[in-house]
Amino acid sequence: MTLLAANAAEGVFIFAPGMLWDFILIASLFVLVFVMIQRARVGLPIPEIRKIAGLEAIDEALGRATEMGKPVHYSPGMSGFGSEMYAALAVLSYVAKMAAQYDTRLIVTTRRPYIHPVASDIVKQSYLEAGRPEAFNPEDIRYVSEWQFSYTAAVMGIFQREKPAANLLIGYWMAESLVLAEAGAQAGCIQIGANTNIFQIHFFIVTCDYTLIGEELFAASAYLSKDPMLTGTVVAQDMLKIAIGCLVVIGTIIATVKGDAQSLIDFLSL
Repeated sequence: MTLLAANAAEGVFIFAPGMLWDFILIASLFVLVFVMIQRARVGLPIPEIRKIAGLEAIDEALGRATEMGKPVHYSPGMSGFGSEMYAALAVLSYVAKMAAQYDTRLIVTTRRPYIHPVASDIVKQSYLEAGRPEAFNPEDIRYVSEWQFSYTAAVMGIFQREKPAANLLIGYWMAESLVLAEAGAQAGCIQIGANTNIFQIHFFIVTCDYTLIGEELFAASAYLSKDPMLTGTVVAQDMLKIAIGCLVVIGTIIATVKGDAQSLIDFLSL
């Protein structure tokens, strides 16, 4: 009885205390994504994704490998299934399709055993879509080792034996990032790196020709495919980020002028 009385005194909450703004944020994202997708479906203009040099350079890297008659090495990173791996596999689909069209050998190395069959199927399907299924070589899709530096050593060996003209390290990377990028540079590769690990991204910046930083990796699928619906989703997320950034600036100004941020904190804690 006492508990019921206490609940009645406190009132009925539609949202858990402190979650109102979380709901508004998520609802705004859903609305923006829905609006942008609908605009894309009916052919209305939507903002374009800015030029990303690292993604533009993929065609350059594949073209160089084709001219030199050398293979391209691609790795989707060290993580398991997650946002980085999904993004890396989406880029792999584009790279495999372009390699099939250019008749360029593509070597894909994977660290996780459960990633290997997925990567193999993606490459196989890309060759099929390019109209060259007979060019697909399953032996070039290689599961190497689940041990971090055993994988690293094996890929370094591939660089020395196969002499690829391009090295694409797209995904999530850890301590092996500098080792692999240095090995690729010594092999004479044009290198494109992508990483969301802030503790390792600088190694790619100093060793790779092009580097995708952070969320540029997640925009890659929409950027490369030019799919209006995917682009609309990315644009909607960026619009919400801009709005949140503006609120942060406005809140900072208000707190600075008033000299007290507690009222603002209380308002945002609803």
